[in-house]
Amino acid sequence: MRCPKCSSSDTRVIDSRGSRADASIRRRRECTECGYRFTTVEEVLRESLRVIKRDATREDFSRDKLFRSVRKAIEGRPVDLEQVEMMLADLVDQLEREFGFEIPTRAIGEEIMNRLRRVDQMAFVRFAIAYKDIEDIAELDRELEWIRS
Repeated sequence: MRCPKCSSSDTRVIDSRGSRADASIRRRRECTECGYRFTTVEEVLRESLRVIKRDATREDFSRDKLFRSVRKAIEGRPVDLEQVEMMLADLVDQLEREFGFEIPTRAIGEEIMNRLRRVDQMAFVRFAIAYKDIEDIAELDRELEWIRS
């Protein structure tokens, strides 16, 4: 693993922790050249996962696409990116166990909303607005009522 600060490949692992479902491992590393500390997340690559879109078409699963959408929702919120990484690793592992190699986008979106609801309610609302394509106040009010319940 290269150091993100000085690009040295001489780094050492200081601490390792597994996720709740053991779907990924969080490693705290230190560069032996410059002393910079950074975190990495290690997980199994799921190259064969496919997503079933709303129109029934299928496409390759993109963890980056998923991460970008959640990152937009948490922008400016007190949510740690490391927490998001671990959440997504657990989420993908759970969905793969539940659905196999073809996961409906509906299941992905709803599970992200369930998890964001517990992490940060404002991030949940932001994600829900984009995911559900909420365009009016009445729809938004129904989602907010669901949070309050």
